[in-house]
Amino acid sequence: MNSKGHYKPPFNFGMGGVPLGNEFEVVTDKDAYATIEAAWNAGVRYYDVAPWYGLGLAERRYGNFLYNQQRSQYILSTKVGKLLKASKTAQNKDYFPFSPSPNDVIYDYTAPGVRRSIEDSLQRLGIDSIDIVFVHDISPDNKYLPTPWSEQFEIARKGAFPELTRMREEGLIKGWGIGVNTPEPIMHLLEVADPDVCLLASQYSLIDHKNSLNQVFPAARAKNISFVIGSSLNAGFISGSPRYNYGKESYRIPAAFIEKRRKLLDVAANHGVDLRTAALQFSAAPDVACALVVGCKSEQQILADYTSMQTKIPAEFWADLKAQNLIEQNAPVPT
Repeated sequence: MNSKGHYKPPFNFGMGGVPLGNEFEVVTDKDAYATIEAAWNAGVRYYDVAPWYGLGLAERRYGNFLYNQQRSQYILSTKVGKLLKASKTAQNKDYFPFSPSPNDVIYDYTAPGVRRSIEDSLQRLGIDSIDIVFVHDISPDNKYLPTPWSEQFEIARKGAFPELTRMREEGLIKGWGIGVNTPEPIMHLLEVADPDVCLLASQYSLIDHKNSLNQVFPAARAKNISFVIGSSLNAGFISGSPRYNYGKESYRIPAAFIEKRRKLLDVAANHGVDLRTAALQFSAAPDVACALVVGCKSEQQILADYTSMQTKIPAEFWADLKAQNLIEQNAPVPT
């Protein structure tokens, strides 16, 4: 809890569920379980999943491991707003071509929808409680919403938000917020509700951080709201993946981002720094960042990311980035 009673996860590093929902490629059950086990053995105790990730696949995989662990030993966040319904005519391959899920998605940001979603997640996970609930993708970048995002947000304002506040007061969850890829919903949420912590994805990275730094963070700081930072590598772009963030158009990478990555790599090489390591630490540095979650598809990836958070980076590297205007002058950097 912070000074205003808002919950924040007690662990500052977590593992995200996107890759093990087969978002980008096929990951076998064997490799998925080995990845989660490696994370646990390394000491990772915060896990972030969602019904959306592989349309149930990620929750089932994480649950298969976590239900055997003592529940008090880890923190888990999942998401609401997208109910899953199995169907022989499911359009699941339109969303996740690499997932074997039989489910369709039904958007539901109402109060009953929230309760239903949490119960469904508990059953898929095989556990008895969820710590943090994020209202998922209620955002202008979500092209699958049945009506404009502002209309869906209003449904959530009247339904999901007060219902999650009640569930927090009842002790059924510890905290709630929204999980989105754009700033507008977060700024609006801070005006109309009393969340604890939000998942800020794809918005605070070495490539793109100015708006969050100068607009979103001050607004959240004023309300004592913290952030779980996601996609600090922009869905792997910073570490060399052929995509930028998420969605069907993620392969269309703006030339300016490719050029910025090249410049960042040059500075990193000059200082003997691993750019992926620097990117992870940069995203975790702000005072409002209570945790960093990383998506990993293999044992090697999660162990490398975990190790990166313990690695020292010379102050001269960060100074050089600021000198070349590759990061904002007021951006906090690791010390």
